[in-house]
Amino acid sequence: MSINYKIIFHFFGLLLLFNGGFMLLSTLISLIYDDGVTLKLFMSGMAVLLMGAFLMLITKDHRKEMNKREGYMVVTFGWIVMAISGALPYMVTGVIPSFTSAIFETMSGYTTTGATIINDIEVVPKGVLFWRSTTHWIGGMGIIVLAIAILPLLGIGGMQLFAAEAPGPSADKLHPRITDTAKRLWLIYFGYTAAETVLLKVAGMSFFDAINHAMSTISTGGFSTKNTSIAHWNDQPIIQYIIILFMFLAGTNFVLSYYAFKGNVQKALKDEELRWYFKFIASFTLIAALTIYFKADLSLSSIDHPMVWGRAESSVRHALFQVLSVITTTGFITADYTLWTPLLIVFFFGMMFLGGSAGSTSGGVKVVRHLILIKNGFLEFKRALHPNAVLPVRYNTKAIPGVVVYNILGFFILYMLSFIVGALGFSFFDIDFKSSVGLAASSLGNIGPALGAFGPVNNYAALPPLAQWWASFLMLLGRLELFTVLILLTPFFWRNR
Repeated sequence: MSINYKIIFHFFGLLLLFNGGFMLLSTLISLIYDDGVTLKLFMSGMAVLLMGAFLMLITKDHRKEMNKREGYMVVTFGWIVMAISGALPYMVTGVIPSFTSAIFETMSGYTTTGATIINDIEVVPKGVLFWRSTTHWIGGMGIIVLAIAILPLLGIGGMQLFAAEAPGPSADKLHPRITDTAKRLWLIYFGYTAAETVLLKVAGMSFFDAINHAMSTISTGGFSTKNTSIAHWNDQPIIQYIIILFMFLAGTNFVLSYYAFKGNVQKALKDEELRWYFKFIASFTLIAALTIYFKADLSLSSIDHPMVWGRAESSVRHALFQVLSVITTTGFITADYTLWTPLLIVFFFGMMFLGGSAGSTSGGVKVVRHLILIKNGFLEFKRALHPNAVLPVRYNTKAIPGVVVYNILGFFILYMLSFIVGALGFSFFDIDFKSSVGLAASSLGNIGPALGAFGPVNNYAALPPLAQWWASFLMLLGRLELFTVLILLTPFFWRNR
C-alpha cells in the first residue's frame, strides 16, 4: 500500500495551527509586560497559523486512513516541522539570529532537554521566555497526544499515532478510546502545572517566574528564567522543595496519577515500577547526601548563595534535588555537582542512563526497562542451572511475554550504541572526551546539563554549528525512544507493500 501523504501533510497543518496559537499566547504575555517584541511575536504566530491553514486547506480531500507507517512519519517529521516553525520567534525577535542555534534551542525545548545556547537569559524579552517555556510544556506530554484529542473532529482514528509517540513496554490506556485517554492525561498535566504555579507564587516567586518554572518542571524540561537556574533561590529552600515534589510527580507514570485521583490509590501504590522509582531516588539521595556532607565543599558549588538551614539540611536538599533532576531528566540545578567529588561526578553520569517511569514526561531508558533487564539477568543464572524449567520474567505479578523482553533488550543495545556513536560524533568536532560523552548522554537522555565544558553551570553556546545539529538529532532520537526515528532510516520502511 502506498503512503497516504495527504493525511500526513494535513496533520502537519494541524500541528502548525497549534504552534501558531501558542505563539499568539506568548504575544499576549509580551503585550502585558510591554517587552518591545509584541508585534514581532504576533507576526510569527500569524505566519505559522496561515501556513497551517494553507496545508489543511490543500489536503482537505485526504483519504481518512492512517497505518503505522504514516503514524511514524507524522510523529518524527511532525516534531521537525514544529521545531522549524517554533524557531521563528527567536529569529524574528533577534534573540537567536542564527537558524542553526534557533533550531537547537527549539528542539531542546520540544524534546524537554533544556540545553540552551543563550548566554544571558535574564535580558531576553518576557514574551520570548514564555514561548521558550511553552515549547517544553507542549513537548512534555507530546505534541501528537495533544492533537489526538481533537482528531475525531477530522474523522481520523489516533491509535497509530499514540503507538508511535509512546513506544514503551506497555500500552496502559485509561479509556478504550485513545482520544479520551489523551484528554484525561492533559487534564492531569494541566492540573499539576496550575498547582505548582500557585505554590511557587505563594512561596515567593513572581507569577511570571512561577508559571515558567511550573511548565518546565511538569514537562521535565529544565529551561529557567534565571541564569543560575534554581540556584537563584538557594536562600529560599521552600521553593526548591516545591519543585522537588513536582519533579517527582512528573517522573511518575501519569496513568497512576489518574488512578490515584479516581480514589484507587492502592492500585497506584502497588505498581512495581513506582516502588522501585522511589527506592532508587531514596538510596541515591542517601549516598549523595552523605558524600556531600562529609567530603564536598558546598560553598563552591552552591553558586554564591549561603546555606540557610544548616549543613545537614543543605546536603540532603542539594542531593535530593540533583538526584531527582537527573533521574527525571529535568535538568534544573541548585549547585554545580561536578565540583563536589569525583565519585559524585561518575555517580550522576551513571544516573543519566536511568530515566523516570514509563508514561511520564521524562526521558532516558526508563525504570521499568531496567527492572525487566535486571530480572531477566538473574533468571539467566537459574536457567543455566535448570535448562528445562519455564522461568518467565514477572512484572506486577504478571508474566512478561518473551517478545517484550527481547524488545527491551534490543532497545537497550540500540540506546548504548546510539550513545557511543553520539559521543564519537561530538569527538569528530574536536570536543574533548569528557565533554563528548557528557553531551551524548545528556542529549540522548534529554537531560540538559552535561559534563566538562558543558557542565551544569555552563551552556551550549560554545558548541560548533554542526555539533548543534548532531545534538538536535540525538535529542529527537532520545525523545521518541529510538525506534520511531531509526525505523525511517531503514530501506524496507519505504517500500510499497
